[in-house]
Amino acid sequence: MLVYGRNVAEEVIKRNIKINKIYIQDNMDSEITNMLSSYKKITMKKREMDNKFPFVHQGIVMDIEDYKYKELKDIKFNNSLVVMLDHIEDPHNFGAIIRTCEAAGVEYIIIPDNRSVEVNSTVIKTSVGTVFNMNIIKVPNLVNTINYLKKNGFWVVGTDMAGTDYSEIDYKGNTCIIVGNEGKGMSRLVSESCDFIASIPMLGEVNSLNASVATAIVVFEAVKSRR
Repeated sequence: MLVYGRNVAEEVIKRNIKINKIYIQDNMDSEITNMLSSYKKITMKKREMDNKFPFVHQGIVMDIEDYKYKELKDIKFNNSLVVMLDHIEDPHNFGAIIRTCEAAGVEYIIIPDNRSVEVNSTVIKTSVGTVFNMNIIKVPNLVNTINYLKKNGFWVVGTDMAGTDYSEIDYKGNTCIIVGNEGKGMSRLVSESCDFIASIPMLGEVNSLNASVATAIVVFEAVKSRR
């Protein structure tokens, strides 16, 4: 998997992620070259890098091992905060959600293993490398996963325009917050499996928010109420 950018490179090294190859621009500053001093590197001219890697690479590209997902059995049922994504498709949204969850102290993110964006180069870049500090779990069926969480003491809070004001919901204890697809929202079966539906009041003319923005609002409200 190719990853790129300074912040991502720093996280890769900090987390001891296996690196297969490193491509670096020949005029990089000493901070970057010192960070990579103990690694073998392929040095390239800027034009060469731009041609080989047609994205904003910031002068450094790494070929690393694929992201290693966690398993559902890894979840600890001890006042945990979990975010479940119901078929998010945009890698930029996914990356931004990962960054928010990492900053908020969310322990796990759950995604379905089909019809959903996975951890890829764009997700890693958008998350600014925080994906390597986040436990992401892939599951075959979201409804079955919700039932599993409920059996283990979780309250499940979905998000939708028609529901209870998100600030009036109790997020204490084991809590799973579900964010729906960018266009369709939560699926019917997932929605029906929720204990509560959280809604963010809209005071302007727009009737919805970007998935990553909505996630940030609800997640940080949950963090605030859990203190």
